[in-house]
Amino acid sequence: MSPEFNNFNLYKRTKYTCFFTYLAMSSVFSLPPILFMTFREMYGISYTLLGTLILVNFCTQLTIDLIFSFFSKYFNIHMCVRTMPLLTCFGLLIYAFIPRFFPEYAYAGLLIGTIIFSVAAGLCEVLLSPLVAAIPSDNHERDMSLLHSLYAWGVLTVVILSTAYLKIFGRENWMYLTVFWAALPVISFVLFSISPLPDAILTQEGKTDTSKSRRKKTVIILCVICIFLGSATENAMTNWISGYMETALKLPKVLGDVLGMALFAVLLGLGRVLYARYGKNIFPLLFCSMIGSLVCYLVSAIASNPVVSIIACVLTGLFTSMLWPGTLILMEEKIPSPGITAYALMAAGGDLGGSVAPQLLGIVVDYVSGSAWTAKLSEHLSLSVEQIGMKAGMLGAAIFPLLGIILFIIMAKYFNKVKQCGIENEKIKQATD
Repeated sequence: MSPEFNNFNLYKRTKYTCFFTYLAMSSVFSLPPILFMTFREMYGISYTLLGTLILVNFCTQLTIDLIFSFFSKYFNIHMCVRTMPLLTCFGLLIYAFIPRFFPEYAYAGLLIGTIIFSVAAGLCEVLLSPLVAAIPSDNHERDMSLLHSLYAWGVLTVVILSTAYLKIFGRENWMYLTVFWAALPVISFVLFSISPLPDAILTQEGKTDTSKSRRKKTVIILCVICIFLGSATENAMTNWISGYMETALKLPKVLGDVLGMALFAVLLGLGRVLYARYGKNIFPLLFCSMIGSLVCYLVSAIASNPVVSIIACVLTGLFTSMLWPGTLILMEEKIPSPGITAYALMAAGGDLGGSVAPQLLGIVVDYVSGSAWTAKLSEHLSLSVEQIGMKAGMLGAAIFPLLGIILFIIMAKYFNKVKQCGIENEKIKQATD
């Protein structure tokens, strides 16, 4: 029996544990927004403070990404992987119990819990992708795509089950729902404790010649910018699709959530599953995805027919599905065994894009809605200032896929130049021999 076959079976449970953990971690991202209105009604927490929780979530994850970008060699990576699920559980329990038993300190509990499970979320982004990439497999692209598809299915599951729970048992019992989602990471902890972890995830940049080192840094920089724009393109729509449908398209909130977030998550997961099954040639796929995303943003903002706008918003989920995991696949294709530092930088770029884009869209909406010329324009277009503001925000967010298209043109020229240099060097070597 070959060593490759033995290694494949040895780490099979580890791979499935990574998949389950990524699925379980989706509660960290999707549960808090579902509970925000409950927190406002029960504890009188302002919209500003609720928005601060989102900012703290992203900033904490970004901090973890940057720490591992520069200081990963000082950490016991295997221990971080195994304790990460416990941090998630601990953070969610604080999130649930402090407001339950100390309602006067409800916001403090929500803030502390957010910080703790956001640390775990940052570790998840930094460590799980290189861990899956290091596990022996006959198709690493498929595994990476499946890993990230589980986030979308997790979001869909959390939204549906949580909405049903709150409807049946009432918002006042939200803390028991949080405890349920906190139990899933405990299963991950047990599975990681009994599963072997490959040492390859510790791979770091070794000594290479100057030209190779320079090319590697250039590829990483290009991929970090790429994942920033891809994450921005995805998260601008993810965070605003429900509000856009409710405000700009005048749909009821329930329909906005179902037609918006739920269908978006379905297509997001479907795109990643389809790539895992049939995908190849990641670079042209990413380029086409940026083009499709740009068209969707423009159509959703400009179309006067609400049905067309809804279809465009939802289809963005399909076109953005591979922008994050696909950039990781592209980096691995260009740089074999890139190391945790590279993955941490990629996670930092993705988190930064995920925080900047929704905030920028909100700024555009507020600015346009509050301007005098918008009030005059609303009279001619028979639209409210809020509708015009939302459409302008969606139009402004189209800058991210547009910049992504420009970036891919630059990357295509660079990769072609590197390929030509490699061919020339090989010819020189053969002639010398």
